[in-house]
Amino acid sequence: MIKKHVILCTVIIALLVMAKVFAYNMPQATENLPKTEVKIVKVTKTTTPPQKVIKPLSHMAKLNFAEETLPLGDVKVERKMKRVLATFNHRKIQTNRLHTKAAEWFPIIEPILAAYGIPEDFKYVPLVESGLNAGVSPKGATGFWQFMPGTARNYGLKVNSKVDERKNLRKSTVAACKYLKELYGIFDSWTLVAAAYNVGDNHMKKQINRQNQDNYFKMRLNSETGGYVYKLISMKEILEDPARYGFKEPKSVLAYRKPFSTTNVE
Repeated sequence: MIKKHVILCTVIIALLVMAKVFAYNMPQATENLPKTEVKIVKVTKTTTPPQKVIKPLSHMAKLNFAEETLPLGDVKVERKMKRVLATFNHRKIQTNRLHTKAAEWFPIIEPILAAYGIPEDFKYVPLVESGLNAGVSPKGATGFWQFMPGTARNYGLKVNSKVDERKNLRKSTVAACKYLKELYGIFDSWTLVAAAYNVGDNHMKKQINRQNQDNYFKMRLNSETGGYVYKLISMKEILEDPARYGFKEPKSVLAYRKPFSTTNVE
């Protein structure tokens, strides 16, 4: 009986000793555990800058000839453009005649311009040159493209006492395209090409060199050449957007009709 009590006491003491040892080793065990770093992530607020309000371009800024626009913000140029446009209003020109000629001529002119790589806006040249005032100029130019006799011959047209191919729309347009393409090789600007077509390439080259300026709209030229591209833009405007300029004729009037059959056109 005493022996049993001794064994029991021994077991209890052993358990107490083991508990003491276990409690002593616990802090060391926890100290040996790997430390985990806590990263603090700073959240930065991103503020988007206020967007600039883009004002729509004015109608004047959209005007162009062969994709060459007017100089933006040039008051002098804009004033001149408005003045020339005003001369083309419904009180100044015969609208029906102009629209009729456009409908007859454009189906012939446009494919030829495209074939030679000439901007379509040049289709307005015959309307400005001969559409409003048909006939022979004081210098001897005549036909749809108002060729001088010598220039016409240089570009393949027959001009003599019996035949004058300047009055043939198709052939004269081909000749005009050859000439315009040659001019572009010299001036590298379609507005300058148009001006040179009006006044001559030699005179235009002299003015560019003399003024040290190759922007048509900023050059000082004679009144006819200085207003020539403005006239082309005006003609383009009243045909493409007639209602804006007081024309009663609807835009549908420009729907192509079958070209009239004459020897001059064919």
